[in-house]
Amino acid sequence: MVEPCPPGGGNRKGAVESSVRYVCGRWWRTMTATTPAQAQASLDVFCAGPADARPRRTAAGARTTVGELAAAEPLLALPAAPYPATVIVPRTVAANAAVAFRGNFYSVPPGLAGTAVQCRHRLGTATLQVVSAAGTALAAHHLEPDGAGVLVRDPGHRAELERVVLAAFTTSPPCQRKGNHPPGETARAEAARLLAGLGGEVTVDLARYAELAEAVAR
Repeated sequence: MVEPCPPGGGNRKGAVESSVRYVCGRWWRTMTATTPAQAQASLDVFCAGPADARPRRTAAGARTTVGELAAAEPLLALPAAPYPATVIVPRTVAANAAVAFRGNFYSVPPGLAGTAVQCRHRLGTATLQVVSAAGTALAAHHLEPDGAGVLVRDPGHRAELERVVLAAFTTSPPCQRKGNHPPGETARAEAARLLAGLGGEVTVDLARYAELAEAVAR
């Protein structure tokens, strides 16, 4: 995180402003580069030459230079393993009880379709964790190569999904189609009432439907 120096914080701004003032006064005013690459190369030469040759004193009072002090404080070697950061991405469970991550699909327990979850991958490991929005662990899978298009399904999730699917089957007969029956006495009476309210104008003639139904039945 970048934290800018607050206004008026001389103890924190002094070192930065002093270095900027030195570079502007000793290098920038005489710099003749015309491109950013040339300017960077010119600054590197300046820093390795006049800038590193500036005299300094150690805590014991011995004379030294900026370059010698920097050489005595080398950077540490890079770590052997990546920084243990965790990549967290939001996902929505699909209808097949799986979530997508880097070109593959990983299963979760059935019954979570449409639910918002999180996929968590700790750098340097080969494991993907799927947790709920509340942080409850739902599944853990071995990561497949990115973009392989593989569906990774836990054996327990597969068995539970099969149980849910098979439980949805039924041996009951299919629903009967609506029969084409002629209108009854109640329907005829309601039609007559509506016809009377319209002043005798026929809008829907149920008698015609009755004739057609009787013709089909014969």
